[in-house]
Amino acid sequence: MAELTSQDMATKLLADRFERSGPVADALSDPIADTPMTVTLDQLQPYDLNPRVTRNPRYDEIKASIRERGLDAPPAITRRPGGTHYIIRNGGNTRLAILRELWSETKDERFFRIPCLFRPWPERGEIIALTGHLAENELHGGLSFIERALGVEKARELYEQESGQTLTQSELARRLSADGYPIAQPHISRMQDAVRYLLPAIPAVLYGGLGRPQVERLTALRRASTRIWEARGANKRLAVDFPSLFNDVLALFDGDTDGFSIKRVQDELIGQMAELLEADYDSLTLEIGETENRQRALTSDPVPPAPQSGNAAAAPVTPQPPHSPDPAPPVPMAQPPATSPKPPRMPEPPASPPPSETPGSAQPSDDDHDERLRGHIVSPVPTTERLQAIQRLVADQTGEALPDFEANVLQAIPVQAGGLYPISDVWYIEPGLDAPDRLRVHIVQFAREIAEEAGQAERIEAVDDGIGFICDTGALSTDPHAMSLLARATLTLLHALSAGYRPAAAAPTTLDNLRLTDALGPLLQGRKNGDKAQASRLSDNGLVKLFRLLRLARRLLELESGIASGTPVSTEP
Repeated sequence: MAELTSQDMATKLLADRFERSGPVADALSDPIADTPMTVTLDQLQPYDLNPRVTRNPRYDEIKASIRERGLDAPPAITRRPGGTHYIIRNGGNTRLAILRELWSETKDERFFRIPCLFRPWPERGEIIALTGHLAENELHGGLSFIERALGVEKARELYEQESGQTLTQSELARRLSADGYPIAQPHISRMQDAVRYLLPAIPAVLYGGLGRPQVERLTALRRASTRIWEARGANKRLAVDFPSLFNDVLALFDGDTDGFSIKRVQDELIGQMAELLEADYDSLTLEIGETENRQRALTSDPVPPAPQSGNAAAAPVTPQPPHSPDPAPPVPMAQPPATSPKPPRMPEPPASPPPSETPGSAQPSDDDHDERLRGHIVSPVPTTERLQAIQRLVADQTGEALPDFEANVLQAIPVQAGGLYPISDVWYIEPGLDAPDRLRVHIVQFAREIAEEAGQAERIEAVDDGIGFICDTGALSTDPHAMSLLARATLTLLHALSAGYRPAAAAPTTLDNLRLTDALGPLLQGRKNGDKAQASRLSDNGLVKLFRLLRLARRLLELESGIASGTPVSTEP
């Protein structure tokens, strides 16, 4: 082989480079597992099907926190197959909008480059993303009723595209629950009525925050009025149909939510119906009211019948005293009133309702029912069977409803639908929950949701002792203006509730009693200074969660102190 000359070597070095024969990728593919990455605002877009379409009520609070602290909780991101931009995966659109504002105002790089957790696009990506946004918004910001309704309606469309068939409301409720957004079928029915019949007429009122009770009253009014219109106008030639009449009347009241009055809507609707139907206004009002009451009774959740022991509420009201399981003559008027609640001779309640002996049974036994009933009685009420009979007779003559304790106390009342653990009964503790480790899981979640209202959820840390959580109190010693009054008061209260139950070695810094004294009243009740009266206090939902937290913490301490359910606690020194 001949040796290469310098000229040959130069020729080889200056030759054209090798060319790739295969395809060349324009960009790297997305990771196939959860991967931390840093993206810029140019690369990230909000989720286009986000159910929240109005401004987050806590927008200014969140913006102030991000401006001072940066982004404590970066949003999870994903990307559709073939997409050019990353999108928010499940909650975080408000934070993204705030970051864009702060970047345009400050040009600070920490608002432009965002460390995020990338999660691959799942197989059922659109449905999973939508239900994730519904659940996340419900937990952190509280969607308005119409936003939830539109989100559920969009989910229905996606489910029907996926399955290729029309879904019933029950099947839609089942699929939403399976994908992480539990919702009952009657609630879906009200949402669909709101989207179909109310949204075209009063969009400003609905987007302004009209709540579920008002929506339910409006839909009930529409159904009742429809029935009366069809019955009275069957043989008449009317100039307008009822859907158009209802829409036109309702549209007259679209505007500020605070000034919206269902009574005025009803008055105007009945007035126009009376004119078109040539009917008496008062008779229409009576008929619509009766029809509306029947509709509410038919659409409300069924209530199981109360047991026969000592309860005569289900029996027809007569002048005679109601019957009891053991026949006995009426109590004479001269007999002194007994001091026991209904049913008679019921003992004082235990410290907490005992767990059911048959947690898996669909229908509780009579013993379980009586035990749970006693658990809701704080003190006896002086009464007699004869006095109760007289009260029922008077109520029957006046048309007033006589409340019955035993029939109403065990009804599950949905006092709070948001949060990870919805509260149907503040007091009752389910048998499956009645264990220290399970109680701590619920307690710390309620503490975080309460702190979330003040933007301080990240300062709640779960622990395996005490009542289940501790607070990061370092921020309480900083500049008083660095945190809002609501944030400082909330942390102070949660710290006071949790600090005293930890081991001495792990106990945090001592609490400033003066700070708690100043903060407790405004936090629970609000202030008297006009527009700021509501800004410094917990919301109604937050207050319910606080009550539930206290109830669970009391039960936890009972269990760990060895106080058996049903064992009276001595109050003697």
